[in-house]
Amino acid sequence: MGTAERQEALEDGVAARSTGDGEARRHPDGPAAEFDKPRAARATAEQQEYYRPLWIEEPARRRRLPDPVRTAAVRAVLIIAVTLIQATVAFLCTMAGSWLAFPMVISSVVSTVVATWGVLDVWVTRQMWNQRNGVVSEPSSTARALRRERRRAQRQAKATRRAQERIARKSGAGQLSHS
Repeated sequence: MGTAERQEALEDGVAARSTGDGEARRHPDGPAAEFDKPRAARATAEQQEYYRPLWIEEPARRRRLPDPVRTAAVRAVLIIAVTLIQATVAFLCTMAGSWLAFPMVISSVVSTVVATWGVLDVWVTRQMWNQRNGVVSEPSSTARALRRERRRAQRQAKATRRAQERIARKSGAGQLSHS
């Protein structure tokens, strides 16, 4: 088997693997026929062949955090990131025997306290927001059951009132029957 034959067999094998059905794709008129087409036709054919959306939008599983809670969460993440960097630098300075090791360890301890405060801030902010803006309505929530009962009572009262108005309109004098 010569070099040209090996190259041809290799191309056929790669093409067969890329199509997935075991047959190599070949142009009916050969590779030169592709360049005889107008440039716009080639571009649209290539776009149609290779077009695939970059992403598919899916609805969010959870609702977005309220603005104050999200702000506190971003602040906490930044503080934690700085704390981790300081702890890494303190460790490396300690291993190297640098004079900067002691100040970095002290600042890491202080940053750990601040990071803990940041996480607690997120928790407290979320609790405050939930208290000020109502409970989340979940299927097991007592608030939902109370609202359902209130709506049912309002519908019943409205239906009773309509029936009374209808009776009053028909008889004129408020009588139930004309007999």
